[in-house]
Amino acid sequence: MITPSPKESSSKKTIAIIGAGLSGLACAQALVEVGHCVHVFDKSRGPSGRMSTRRSSDGDTDWQCDHGAQYFTASNTEFRSQVSAWEQDGAAQVWQGRIGKHDGHDFALQDRPLERFVGTPRMTSPAAHMVRGMHAISQSVRFQWQATIQPLQPHSAFGWILQSQEHGTEPHRYQAIVLAVPAPQAAPLLASVAPEAAALASSARMLPCWALMVRCHQPLSLPVDGCFVEHSPLHWIARDSSKPSRGGTETWLLHAGHSWSEAHLEDDAATVTTALLHAFAQLGGPDPASVQATAHRWRYADTANPLNAGAWWDAAAGLGMCGDWLHSGSVEGAWLSGRRLARHVHTALHAHAS
Repeated sequence: MITPSPKESSSKKTIAIIGAGLSGLACAQALVEVGHCVHVFDKSRGPSGRMSTRRSSDGDTDWQCDHGAQYFTASNTEFRSQVSAWEQDGAAQVWQGRIGKHDGHDFALQDRPLERFVGTPRMTSPAAHMVRGMHAISQSVRFQWQATIQPLQPHSAFGWILQSQEHGTEPHRYQAIVLAVPAPQAAPLLASVAPEAAALASSARMLPCWALMVRCHQPLSLPVDGCFVEHSPLHWIARDSSKPSRGGTETWLLHAGHSWSEAHLEDDAATVTTALLHAFAQLGGPDPASVQATAHRWRYADTANPLNAGAWWDAAAGLGMCGDWLHSGSVEGAWLSGRRLARHVHTALHAHAS
């Protein structure tokens, strides 16, 4: 936690955060809590990043499916406190699903399952909760959606200038910039102004994942609600509709393995759908012809080897990076990385003002 001193009201700075996934929101939340002016930019239509949920309809039937991060754990005391706040406000809940493994021959349930949390009523709910909370405590926080940020530009008298492709030519000026995006997206933004940071981002190898959202007309009799899969194009399957606060059509999420996804990264969605539904049927899933399915390609789903740096910050430049790829590769790690960077930013800007 960042604790402001009584003298800090005059040291409020304007900070830009690029990326509204959990790390960017955690960083923004910590800075807003101590009185900084924060502007958050994201290329999507709303917050959450890879804690994502697809909502749509098949004719007269509405459905939803978490197609990014499937759940999260909370071992760190500070993050567990945040999760408790989400639980209290109805934005998260423990998933009591039957979690197992398929070894290529049969299913086996975990003997000592972890405490797994999910957003409620969907995986995007914790992010939405954080955005509402920031608006509730500050009029100095702003969110700009569908904004694709162009390469950063330093400003000798002010700090940094940001421009987006979609929102005109008027530049925004900031004392500090935080990049809370996947490493391959951070590197080109930094290349001309911070080559060392760009090199650090380039050193993090991120892995793709094809996701398939499957709607079933009848409940499946599989003995698991979530399952890690071996010796298959699939790595993970989950009965998404078994998660708390879900209802309606039985929906399954299929995640392909990283190696398979990388080999088929440029395949069209129809080809991927056919292959993954066939792999699901081999596990006891439905006849592919009996279901409806939607594919989504995550180019940057996970980090092969997280850098375990926590966060990156250059106080002299007023430039930082956070994200799960800099921490432990997990949802919890993304949140912790954002909070850690916020402490660096606040300390540096307060010291500069003093």
